[in-house]
Amino acid sequence: MPFDGRVLSGVSVLAAVVEGGSFVKAAELVGITDSGVSRAIGRLETRLGVRLLDRTTRSVTLTDEGRRFYEEVKPHLNAIEDAAVVVSGAASAVRGRLKVDIDPFFLPLVLAGRLGAFCERYPDLSIEFVTREHVGDLVAEGIDLAVRFGQPRFASLVARKLIEAPILTVASPRYLERHGRPGHPSDLIGHRCLQFLDPYTGRTFEWEFIRGDETIEVSTTGPLTFTDPKAMLEECLAGTGIAQVIGWGVGQALASGSLIDLFPDWHGERFPLFAFHPSRKHPPAKVRAFIDFCAEIASGLEPSASRVPALGS
Repeated sequence: MPFDGRVLSGVSVLAAVVEGGSFVKAAELVGITDSGVSRAIGRLETRLGVRLLDRTTRSVTLTDEGRRFYEEVKPHLNAIEDAAVVVSGAASAVRGRLKVDIDPFFLPLVLAGRLGAFCERYPDLSIEFVTREHVGDLVAEGIDLAVRFGQPRFASLVARKLIEAPILTVASPRYLERHGRPGHPSDLIGHRCLQFLDPYTGRTFEWEFIRGDETIEVSTTGPLTFTDPKAMLEECLAGTGIAQVIGWGVGQALASGSLIDLFPDWHGERFPLFAFHPSRKHPPAKVRAFIDFCAEIASGLEPSASRVPALGS
């Protein structure tokens, strides 16, 4: 197939549809009418000989062929964008739109209330957050970056560990008044422990305790199992049971006495926070800036933590 400039134009419109999620939003992104978007997609589908999008009155999604095509062309669009930024003399400019798949704990319990500083720092950048249990297909869904706890599971993505978070075992004074305070992690066998489901394995997380060179695992049980960390924390605060949580999100509750750190000598277990982004030679400045901001916030919450070097440093 000889090069056809209309194919490149159609691909740009397709990228806008994927990123915007609709023809209406795509029209706003590329500055044409809704019908112009529809015609551009139609011409591209005709040129390629395949249907790229499934359209309904409520949604627009990539077909299997469309997803394969988009995964192939997206890196080239990114390279063109990078080249344009470099040539314009603004290689370090943080601007445009950033779509972030964010951890359901990290956003509400760590970042929320602190994002205003980032917005003030980069007034030409707008951010859309997506929060869900699983990291999806970043390229196909037009997502620039994912920030998640846990070990990397995505071979096709670049993973950078930002920092490691402490795991605390906590309970409310109300729970301890009713059920007593466990003196050792092994005592948890007889307590009501709130369980959290690993979305990738479908099993509840094991409770592990580390003190120096000593590591023990405790088989815990309880009446409730969660996939939402904020809901689990609310139940813990209400006195329903004991929970293991990422320490960053409970600092105020510990300071006020709403939660009690049951085993302050057993803080050896750490949970890594990673940033994931599609493989590219030079991650965009907006991606680097947000990753640095997340690491900055996390490091500030735990002064003793060591943060990794910034992207590109």
